[in-house]
Amino acid sequence: MLNAVELEQPVYLACGITDMRKSIDGLAALVQESFKLDPFSPCLFVFCNRQRNKLKILHWQHNGFWLYYRRLERGRFEWPDLGSNKTLTVTRRELNWLLDGLSLSQGKAHPKVVANKVI
Repeated sequence: MLNAVELEQPVYLACGITDMRKSIDGLAALVQESFKLDPFSPCLFVFCNRQRNKLKILHWQHNGFWLYYRRLERGRFEWPDLGSNKTLTVTRRELNWLLDGLSLSQGKAHPKVVANKVI
């Protein structure tokens, strides 16, 4: 279902740690109060736990919230830590890098190929 989300929608990472016991209402309140953003906007808000093995994505669509949850059995997410109450705006491609276990600090995941030519 996350693939159906439009690529142009902004993605906000909640840097630092988030209590994963929070559900939709708690995460929406965090977006509104701490980050001064509108949880009803067509954005993705992404949160990670202290161990960096659990991730939640809050997304408003039409008349309700989606809450996506991912738990790693092994490994950790390469999660940025800019301090609490900070957000980082990333692209959908960078979000996919994080979900795949890659770091945001890399230049590119793979070179871009157009008509059998590497750019």
